[in-house]
Amino acid sequence: METWTKVAHVSQIPIDGGGCVKVGEEQIAIFHYDNGEWYALQNRCPHQNQEVLSKGLLGDTQGEPKVACPMHKHTFSLKTGKHLGGNPCMHLKTYPLKIEEGVIWIDLSHNQALAA
Repeated sequence: METWTKVAHVSQIPIDGGGCVKVGEEQIAIFHYDNGEWYALQNRCPHQNQEVLSKGLLGDTQGEPKVACPMHKHTFSLKTGKHLGGNPCMHLKTYPLKIEEGVIWIDLSHNQALAA
């Protein structure tokens, strides 16, 4: 069952940047990629369990949109949460996100955790 939660307005997230929202106990990083796509992932980098990914640098690797952790530059796919350096133990939860009338909604009931 989908349970969409209103988390922010699109004007609060910079184009080609990120922001953080807290829903319950979860910190969620929201990214507005420069091609108009939106992504929602856990804000906690699994490397040292720091809530910093919303401040990461956006880019791409062979067309795959990514975020680099601002602390130690580990990179993760914005689409899948996969660690792009190949470490199968370091991945991020991703969340379905939708935009309706300028409002950002996230479905926390269907986070897409990768199998370790």
